[in-house]
Amino acid sequence: MIEKVLIANRGEIALRIHRACHEMGIKTVAVHSTADENAMHVRLADESVCIGPPPSPDSYLNIPAIISAAEITGADAIHPGYGFLSENAKFAEIIEKHGIIFIGPTAEHINLMGDKISAKEAVKEAGIPVVPGSDGEVSNIKQAKKIAKKIGYPVIVKAASGGGGRGMKIVQDEEALELAVTSAQREAEAAFGDGTVYLEKFLTTPRHVEIQILADTHGNVVHLGERDCSLQRRHQKVLEESPSPALNSAQRDEIGEVCRKAVEKLGYRGAGTIEFLYENGEFYFIEMNTRLQVEHPVTEMITGIDLVKEQIRVADGLPLKHKQEDVKFSGHAIECRINAEDPFTFMPSPGQVKDYHTPGGLDVRVDSGLYARYHIPPHYDSMIAKLIVHGKTRNECLMRLRRSLEEYVIDGIKTTIPLHQKLIREDDFINGDYNIHWLEKYLDSLVAD
Repeated sequence: MIEKVLIANRGEIALRIHRACHEMGIKTVAVHSTADENAMHVRLADESVCIGPPPSPDSYLNIPAIISAAEITGADAIHPGYGFLSENAKFAEIIEKHGIIFIGPTAEHINLMGDKISAKEAVKEAGIPVVPGSDGEVSNIKQAKKIAKKIGYPVIVKAASGGGGRGMKIVQDEEALELAVTSAQREAEAAFGDGTVYLEKFLTTPRHVEIQILADTHGNVVHLGERDCSLQRRHQKVLEESPSPALNSAQRDEIGEVCRKAVEKLGYRGAGTIEFLYENGEFYFIEMNTRLQVEHPVTEMITGIDLVKEQIRVADGLPLKHKQEDVKFSGHAIECRINAEDPFTFMPSPGQVKDYHTPGGLDVRVDSGLYARYHIPPHYDSMIAKLIVHGKTRNECLMRLRRSLEEYVIDGIKTTIPLHQKLIREDDFINGDYNIHWLEKYLDSLVAD
């Protein structure tokens, strides 16, 4: 049985994991950089170990330091959270070679899904629909032109090892293709050390819809419905909701079952998310994330299933608590990502939080490590909190979210709360009539005004 978990992460997700562990009677070890010595998860953990200076390569990406901390404290499992080393197959492999449990999928599955080309091939074989495009790497411009002509413009060039919008180029016609391919290759090589790119049909007005999966080592797999993550800026999610306003229950059940069977066929274990572009009633696979997602709380709010606890149970060799027929969807949930940024220019705004007050009331949840007089360091991602609300209906959820955003006080720094306050009052959002390009067009209109 797992008795002590080292949390190889920081911020709100580290605190989220700590809370789940303590509710299960499991002790925690917080590793931290010198910049995070006063972080809330460090203050609350049973033990803490400083693993290096602020730069991530010297601390949160420092595998030897993290393994040493686990061995020194006697941790028998490591939870990677999301980001940092969460999808690093080498990290997962090293952990298990040291006799420590990795709370996540196997290194083999992390590797398989970490390469966009191999992932696309694997899920296609398992029965998941994919976006029309190249069957693998595009190595030269002649090949790229042939494929683009076959699938039709516009097309998108993508990095095989990419993420966060890096190594992605949209191409409207053949004239622009060569520059896009070479540019994407250079960008991918610089960002990921892998210049491999591939080609896909570019969908013009899709939504971003993802299916949450849980699988254990006993052959049990369940899907927990979908999340709509279409409100994005520069390929980064800003707000997520579940269920999607674009799907009905029949569509949800159908794509959920397709994903469940595919994951069962792959022999996957743990939590995973299969991401799709959805347009004109059709789903097209984008990627599979082999970790916990930032937006996992909206799924927890509508299902009542604690995903972190299930991750730990699966890693401990226990079966899932729920069968598919046990999974019930109740009401509607929305999550707002709160960043330490100017709400409209998006310039980072690290610094000291002078006053801090969270909203409360029925079905209101705040995942954050903030507190009054905490100093937000400038070294890491700017997301500092997640506000998640639930309602019996989407309208009730929206009204509760409006009220909660009005109550939320983070003084001393700039945050994106004012942006969320504007977004959720827009008619398109209220009507659920938006796609992955909507937010950037909206932001451009604000600048123009």
